[in-house]
Parts: sequence; C-alpha cells; structure tokens
Amino acid sequence: MVYAKKVETEKEYEDAVKIRRKVFVEEQDVPLHLELDEYDADAVHFVAYDGDTPFGAGRIREIEPGIGKVERVCILPDYRGKKLGNLMMQCMEDYSISAEITKLKLNAQSQAILFYEKRNYTITSPEFLEAGIPHRAMEKQI
Repeated sequence: MVYAKKVETEKEYEDAVKIRRKVFVEEQDVPLHLELDEYDADAVHFVAYDGDTPFGAGRIREIEPGIGKVERVCILPDYRGKKLGNLMMQCMEDYSISAEITKLKLNAQSQAILFYEKRNYTITSPEFLEAGIPHRAMEKQI
C-alpha cells in the first residue's frame, strides 16, 4: 500500500531524513548543514511509504499565524513520474487545513514549478538561488 502521513514516531522522522539526504544532499549536492537546519525541530514532518519502504518526505512550518511554509518536499528517483508528489502534497495540505493554516508558501525549484502550478500555487517572485539551485517563491490559499 502506498500512502503519505504526518510523522509521529522517531523511526518515521529518521525515514524522512533518510529520503531528504538521498535527494537533496547526495543527488543535488546541497550541503548537509543547509538541508538539516535549525527549523527541523519545530517543523511538522511528513513521510510517504510504499509498504514499509519510505520514498518521500516533506515538512511544514507555521511562519506566521495561519501561514505555513512547505519545505523539503522530495520523492526518490524510482518513484518520480507516478503522481506520488501529489500524494505527498495532498497529505501536507490536508494537515494544514486541520491546523487552521489558510495560506501555504514555498520556494519551488524552477524545474518543479509546473508541478506546483498544477496544484494551484502561483509564482510570487523572480527566480533566485537557494543552496545554488534556481527557485521561485509560490503560494496558495487553502
């Protein structure tokens, strides 16, 4: 069974971090100290599984009352192109609604903008570099 969920145990958190390391640190060369940052302790984390195998991760931080920031969304290469990013985002958006977050912001890697636009996020900034990777800020009312 393929599913995404809010992290509730230390093992689930470790699974999410493992995915983030593989995608951002190993695949995209983001320095570890930037990937695992000071916001991890306060963020709400999410992980996606195929049975017992983790394949996706993400986190949300409430940056202002009612405004959340979606961060660190990633899917392992073997699971990409199968609409599983949508599963991850839907789980995170459902959580946000239950937490009374009414607006989500994110910094999308430029190559992922179309994915977020299909989920009704709109671009709110020119392109900028984050960890050496081109991004654009986006947001969505939920």
